[in-house]
Amino acid sequence: MKVLIVGSGGREHAIASAVAKSSKVDKIYCAPGNAGIGQIAQCVPIGAMEFDKIVAFAKEEQIDLTVVGMDDPLVGGLVDELEKAGLRAFGPRKNAAILEGSKAFSKDLMKKYNIPTAAYENFDDPEAALAYLETASFPIVLKADGLALGKGVLICNTKEEAIAGVKEIMEDKKFGTAGNRMVVEEFMTGREVSVLSFVDGNTIQIMSSAQDHKRAMDGDQGLNTGGMGTFSPSPFYTKEVDEFCQKYIFQKTVDAMKAEGREFKGVIFFGLMLTKDGPKVLEYNARFGDPEAQVVLPRLKNDIIDVFEACIDGTLDQMKVEFEDNAAVCVVLASDGYPVSYEKGFPISGLEKFDDKDDYFCFHAGTKLQDGKFVTNGGRVLGITAKGDTLKQARAKAYEATEWVSFDNKYMRSDIGKAIDEA
Repeated sequence: MKVLIVGSGGREHAIASAVAKSSKVDKIYCAPGNAGIGQIAQCVPIGAMEFDKIVAFAKEEQIDLTVVGMDDPLVGGLVDELEKAGLRAFGPRKNAAILEGSKAFSKDLMKKYNIPTAAYENFDDPEAALAYLETASFPIVLKADGLALGKGVLICNTKEEAIAGVKEIMEDKKFGTAGNRMVVEEFMTGREVSVLSFVDGNTIQIMSSAQDHKRAMDGDQGLNTGGMGTFSPSPFYTKEVDEFCQKYIFQKTVDAMKAEGREFKGVIFFGLMLTKDGPKVLEYNARFGDPEAQVVLPRLKNDIIDVFEACIDGTLDQMKVEFEDNAAVCVVLASDGYPVSYEKGFPISGLEKFDDKDDYFCFHAGTKLQDGKFVTNGGRVLGITAKGDTLKQARAKAYEATEWVSFDNKYMRSDIGKAIDEA
C-alpha cells in the first residue's frame, strides 16, 4: 500500500520510521518532510496547510492511507477534506481536533463531565481578565486558547507578571489569534507525565508513558520550547496512577467527546500533573507529541498500519497494542539561540554512525539537503534516541550518541531524564 505522512518534524520522522517497518507498505510519501525523512520516503513540496494540493496529490497517486502528524492541519480540518474526497486518513476530524485546538473548549468539557483538572476561568475580554486577577491567588497560569506551537502558556508568580501576561497574550497578540481568548488557571504542583493513546471513537488503548522537558535550559530554566528531550516510560506513572486515570480520565474523555457528537479517532495525548490530590489533566493534544513520539514509537511491537486502520475502522477492541519491556531516552540537538533566534545552514557530520544500529535512532526535525550534504534548517535539528534495558542505560546511550554528531552552534540540555535518578 501507499502511505502519505503530513508534516516535517521529528515526530513525522518517527512515524515514517514505524510505517517503514510494516510489511504492508510499498511506498511512503511525506508532505513536506525533511532531509532525514527523505532517506526512507519520497518528500513532496506541499505544505501541511495546503489542503487542496494534499487531496489532489493523494488522489493522483492513489494513496491508500494519509497520516496527519501535525496539529494545525488536524485542527484546520484536513482529515475532513480527505474523507470528503473518498480517501482514508488517520487523525481526528476538525470537530474532534478542537480538543487541542481550543483550551477553553477542553476545560469546559472536563468541567461538564467531571474529569479532574485545575480550576479555571475563560476570558474573551482583557479587562475582565485583569479584574479577575485582582482577587486571584498566585502563582497562576495564563494560556492562549488556540494553537501556539506549545509556547502559549505563561506561569506568573506575581500579580504584576500576570497583568503583563494578559497584555502579551490578549492585547499585543504575541501568539497571534490564539490569544483572542485566554484561560486563567490555578497553578498545580507535582510531577508531569505524558500518556499517549490510540482511540477509535469508542475504545481507547494506552501507549507507553513518557515525560517531556519543555524548558530550553538545564534545571527547567529558560523559555518554553517545543520540547528539548523525553524519556519513556515514566517511573512516576505507577500502577496506582494508571488505575486512577483509566477510571476517571481516559475512557471518560473518549465518552465525553462522543456524547458531544465529536467522535474522536486518532491519537489523544494526555498531559497529566500528578498532584497531592491525585492525577489531573494539564492539557490534551490531538496527535502524537513531539518529541514523545521519538521515544514511544520505537518501542511499539505492533505493525503501526494495523493500529491506524483499527482506529479508523472502529475495531481497536479486537487487538492488543503492545510495547517492548524496555526504555528509551531522546535528547534534542538544537541550534544555539532556540527558541528565539538562531542561524541555519551549518553542515552536520557523524550521521552515518547511526546506520545499522538497532538501539540508536537519529530523528531529523530541522534539516535539509544542500549540495548533497545535511545542513541545519531549524531550531530543533535532531532527536537523538537510544533504547536500553533500563532508563538509566538508555539515558547513558543517548548522551553517548549525541557526541557522534557535530554542527556549529550545536546546543542541548545535559539533564534530560535526570529525574530518573530520583525515582
